[in-house]
Amino acid sequence: MIIFPAIDIKNGHVVRLVQGKFDQVTEYSKDPMMIAQQWKRMGATWIHVVDLDGAKTGQMQNIQTILDIAKNVNIPLQVGGGIRRKEDIVRLIEGNIGRIVLGTKVIEDRPFLENVLKLWPKKIAVSLDCSNGFVAQRGWTQTSNIKAVDLVKDLEKMGLNFLIYTDIARDGMLTGPNIEELKKILTATKIPVIASGGVSNLEDIKKLLALKSQGLIGAITGKAIYEGKLNLDEAIKLCSQSA
Repeated sequence: MIIFPAIDIKNGHVVRLVQGKFDQVTEYSKDPMMIAQQWKRMGATWIHVVDLDGAKTGQMQNIQTILDIAKNVNIPLQVGGGIRRKEDIVRLIEGNIGRIVLGTKVIEDRPFLENVLKLWPKKIAVSLDCSNGFVAQRGWTQTSNIKAVDLVKDLEKMGLNFLIYTDIARDGMLTGPNIEELKKILTATKIPVIASGGVSNLEDIKKLLALKSQGLIGAITGKAIYEGKLNLDEAIKLCSQSA
């Protein structure tokens, strides 16, 4: 299982939100590059990067910062936030981004996803950011009437190879991942799943590792590592030992 340390970028700075709320922001660094290099030194093999301004506005705002990180930190980045145009995907892939994460765009425009999956089947992930089992949109500011377990079945038929599942209620709360909802998603699909939201300590990583045989391939962690609740190096070593 891969541990993805998260770098959420707002106005060029590294921040974390509470439950995706843009009015509850904690800034951890003014230098995303320094944070990325720090996570690499601690053994990260992937980094999860989100353009929060892009997620809210629908158009990437921090793309150059992200491309600079990809150029200077020699591990793959998984990037999301405001990616709703084919041109953005092309620019990111040409900038050596390892995986593109789509969210709102998929709900609003299924043909768009079908098209990009045909072009880059191994480069595209879909993020299901959920509240009470329903998919949220536009930087988590709106909740759709689409059930996550229904959407994943459609995504599987379309040929999706990577799925990120975030429980918004747990995100930034350090209350542990929503294991029951994760199990529902893993049962509903054969798409490899990356968990996000709520990871607070090494015990949570152990609980997630227990789901590896059901198709969980990774976990994203943010606030826990920024606030010292989870030692990234220990988490990565634990996961590598279970490989």
